[in-house]
Amino acid sequence: MSDYTRLYNLTIKDSLPTGNSSKVIKGAELDAELNAVAAAISSKADTNSPTFTGTPLAPTATAGTNTTQLATTAFVQAALNALYPVGSIYINAAVTTNPATLLGFGTWVTIGDGKVLVNQDTTDTSFDVMGETGGSKDAIVVEHRHDGTTHNGGSHTHSITDPGHTHQQNLPTASGADVEASVGTSYAGSSGSYLNTGSKTTGITINTSSEHAHSFNTNYTGSSGTNANLQPYVVVKMWKRTA
Repeated sequence: MSDYTRLYNLTIKDSLPTGNSSKVIKGAELDAELNAVAAAISSKADTNSPTFTGTPLAPTATAGTNTTQLATTAFVQAALNALYPVGSIYINAAVTTNPATLLGFGTWVTIGDGKVLVNQDTTDTSFDVMGETGGSKDAIVVEHRHDGTTHNGGSHTHSITDPGHTHQQNLPTASGADVEASVGTSYAGSSGSYLNTGSKTTGITINTSSEHAHSFNTNYTGSSGTNANLQPYVVVKMWKRTA
């Protein structure tokens, strides 16, 4: 793109006296001047849908400008810097390229490798400080036990009571003689086919009355070593801007 520069000072001819040969505007001079104008015009961009070449320049708008003014590369970079200030997190689910290369500014380091992000909660000591870490995906081992606590409750009684039962023995009879069988109480033999010597106990009670203690098994039982606590996840690349 070039600017038009006059080849001849045609107005000076007006001051020349009549009859001076230089006062005449020659066709060659006029043609050369018009060609210079045409060349300058053809090198300019149109106002309607222009196509620029080279490195066109434009004034840089102030941050936050929201008009039809052209946006320069300086304006775009300033906007991106405002979008990703120091401390910002950049996330990409497709490429692992450092954002300094992708965005053209800043110093970036990876953050949260193998971890998820959680929003700050100032009311919870696990999440109240920016940048703190925690949690684990290690397998959880679960064990439980039944603890028996001995108890000395002074003298007391435990009773085992048999409510009573009978014993019956069937014996052949002996003709003309007495047969004796004893099951708790003696009975004499009698005529007949059998001898019933049953008797009924009155019940048995065993009492222990003294100060003593009780204890029971306290072994650990039950375990689990494979229940790692992993929430559903999607793998991405995360970067933190440090400068």
